[in-house]
Amino acid sequence: MIVLDALDSALLVELARNPRIAVLELASRLGVSRNTVHARMKRLEADGAVSGYRAEINWLAMGLPVLAFVSLEIDQRKMRVVIDELRKLPYVIEAHAATGREDLLVRVAAESHEKLLEMIQTVHAIDGVAHTETALALATPIRYRIQPMLDHVAGLRAGLSPANSPA
Repeated sequence: MIVLDALDSALLVELARNPRIAVLELASRLGVSRNTVHARMKRLEADGAVSGYRAEINWLAMGLPVLAFVSLEIDQRKMRVVIDELRKLPYVIEAHAATGREDLLVRVAAESHEKLLEMIQTVHAIDGVAHTETALALATPIRYRIQPMLDHVAGLRAGLSPANSPA
């Protein structure tokens, strides 16, 4: 298990805000040396805490205003086939194996409701897909974030109970 301290947490928050930030700028913001930041980044990468650096894409600005979550109930014996076929669909942003009635939860973006319908029909045609249910995202009141969870994890590692950890 990876043990994070306050500096690791602050470093990860800064990297999540701006994956292209320079090491020197990180060091300045965090009040530590460039070598410390570089060493911490290398350790976090080697330990698997950081698996890459990516830009956050605004799908609306890219002309894809329809964001939806499609739950798939599938024939378990055909899970690999279904996942391989989903990988071929450009509208699929990510997919998660899930518990419950549905086996996969798939996040998609599309130009229009008509394109979303076409994509859902394509998914229905995949061998092994038994049922889908689609929920449209109307807004994103909480965007992808990491700081609250990092603060929580760092507090747990420091021996703080969840009630005593920083908010």
